[in-house]
Amino acid sequence: MQLTSSAFASNGNIPAKYTCDGENTSPPLQITSVPTAAKSLVLIMDDPDIPDMVKKRYTIAVWDHWMVFNIPPTTKNIPEGKNPAGILGKNTGGKNAYAGPCPPDREHRYFFRLYALDTTLTLPEGVAKAEVEKAMEKHILAKAELVGRYERRK
Repeated sequence: MQLTSSAFASNGNIPAKYTCDGENTSPPLQITSVPTAAKSLVLIMDDPDIPDMVKKRYTIAVWDHWMVFNIPPTTKNIPEGKNPAGILGKNTGGKNAYAGPCPPDREHRYFFRLYALDTTLTLPEGVAKAEVEKAMEKHILAKAELVGRYERRK
């Protein structure tokens, strides 16, 4: 399974358009080679490079930017600025929405992870990533990852 974007290469720079410095809209994503046994997909975007002060303030290790689960496994494209069909989870900012990169200190890495599951998840809209990850355990058929980088211009 593969996850790519026409907006940036893997380990490349995310254009400012998709960040808090631009339109704060989600980048276009392309999905290929989903296992035929998949019943749903999960998309999670997070940032593990947050400063220690943020980790302490929110008692977190990673900042969650976007999460959608129960995406149909036939999904091939997620258009720019759109959520895929599915159920939105809550980001660290408390919203069921995409929140673009907005690093306060230096360049951060943003991980877009796609999971193919052998089931659909019976969770409500607005759940936290930890609940989705727990529900996914033992149901992951495949995983794909796309990493983008962003640093705010001073």
